[in-house]
Amino acid sequence: MSEVLRLSGITKTYNPGKPNAVEVLRGAELTLNAGEVVALVAPSGAGKSTLLHIAGLLESPDAGTVTVAGDSAIGASDRKRTALRRDRIGFIYQFHHLLPEFSAAENVILPQRAAGQGVGAARARADELLSAVGLAARAEHRPGELSGGEQQRVAFCRALANRPQVLLADEPTGNLDPATSDVVFAAMLDMVRGSGLGALIATHNMELAARMDRILHLSEGRLVPA
Repeated sequence: MSEVLRLSGITKTYNPGKPNAVEVLRGAELTLNAGEVVALVAPSGAGKSTLLHIAGLLESPDAGTVTVAGDSAIGASDRKRTALRRDRIGFIYQFHHLLPEFSAAENVILPQRAAGQGVGAARARADELLSAVGLAARAEHRPGELSGGEQQRVAFCRALANRPQVLLADEPTGNLDPATSDVVFAAMLDMVRGSGLGALIATHNMELAARMDRILHLSEGRLVPA
């Protein structure tokens, strides 16, 4: 399997040098391969969101290296980091953050247009993704007309719109009831494995974590296999 993400020696301290300094990450190490779905488990406040932000190039570590699909992001220009985020990384959050004034299809089309994709190809990709998660008939509905589970499935389609190599998800079903969570997660898992990308999914739900390929615990700033 080819490596799509590597974190090496990642450290991060908030408010360094001050009495309220918090050392969140202490040499965290991670390798994620194509086609692999990895659960990231940690209690609230342990630093899993920080780790995901660093992996997704939204935040910089104090030390260590981040490599995305063979390209080092440490020391890269803002332009290159933006291109890596746009072209190689997809994000899903606990709350969908869909644009309320646009339809489900338009929410999936917009990131493709931002990346330079033509209108026809972007629409075809949106239709393909929405159909795959059972939302073909809801493509023209706005987020306010969709259920919570449907909105999160649209957010998932949006994250995959530009065919990323890495998917990062922060409690993607944490805002859903158990039955809806199971439906959304099953659809997400099927599409991730079918697309061959690598996924790192933070969750408190150990039943969902057990359905992934492996589980990593974030403990005292380091990643430890379950």
